Amino acid sequence: MTLLEQLNQEMKQAMKQKDKEKLSVVRMVKASLQNETIKLGKEQLSEDEELTILSRELKQRKDSLQEFKSAGRDDLVKKLEIEINILQEYMPKQLSDDELEAIVQSTIQEVNATSMHEMGKVMGAIMPKVKGKADGSKINMLVKKHLS
Repeated sequence: MTLLEQLNQEMKQAMKQKDKEKLSVVRMVKASLQNETIKLGKEQLSEDEELTILSRELKQRKDSLQEFKSAGRDDLVKKLEIEINILQEYMPKQLSDDELEAIVQSTIQEVNATSMHEMGKVMGAIMPKVKGKADGSKINMLVKKHLS
């Protein structure tokens, strides 16, 4: 089942259950997927492209969440937390810290990186491996720790 098919089912279910928050998020994700499909001129997006869009939507909400928290907008914080939880249902299972640590160490060895000057090379090799399964800032922090 493609993500779009899953979203259609979730949308119907949310309508029946009168779950306004989930319905809103599902419609928004569905619209983002359809807009990207049109933009790329494709019939259907690949799983990787769908994951990229989901990751982008999740990142936007997490960034906004931090802004709203610092501005003291508790009403918007609660709404965004709900949206983030709904979006995470569609994301792949996140990697544990130990799994991330192992991936970072093996990738550093693969590219023979020895200093912080090669951080870009390491990040470029790691990100496709963990796409959608780990937060980029967390990976960045681990790479810095191992290269310094």
